[in-house]
Amino acid sequence: MPSPQAEKIILSDRQQALLQQIVRRTTNSYRLVRRAQLILWAAAGVSNSQLTTELKLDRGQVRLWRERWLAATPQLATVESQNNSDQELMALISNVLSDRARLGTSKYFSTEQAVQIVALACESPQASGYPVSHWTPTELAAEAIKRGIVETISPRSVGRFLKGSYSTTSSSPLLAQCQS
Repeated sequence: MPSPQAEKIILSDRQQALLQQIVRRTTNSYRLVRRAQLILWAAAGVSNSQLTTELKLDRGQVRLWRERWLAATPQLATVESQNNSDQELMALISNVLSDRARLGTSKYFSTEQAVQIVALACESPQASGYPVSHWTPTELAAEAIKRGIVETISPRSVGRFLKGSYSTTSSSPLLAQCQS
């Protein structure tokens, strides 16, 4: 039984010229160049299997970029038919061939909170009722919660704040150095 054929990509002369510019331009990112090559080769009739071998991409990646290009084809045709400049068409092509924004997690602690935790680390632990001479991340986390600086924080996060605050002044990680 023959394998299914991928939908054919048809490029206008302008699109083909701009994709070739992307491939030739040495300042473009490697990913953008490979994706432009993929579209050019797909338009030339190269199968997905051959593209995976030639470009050393996963089959899913080849399918993804082919589908994204096909989905953007009406928009590309509209921009082209409106006689927009090559710059505008190039920007749209680059956008189509770029990675989508990824959600990720938002910043959980504000800069203000991090600064307050670092300032807390510079205070004496005895002033806050701790019977120790130096803060530990666990004690700092508990005190930051007690003072209402943050609702919740792990000792590891406290350690990251403190390690980051001294990265330019010390070659070894320090919690805090108190001057008595």
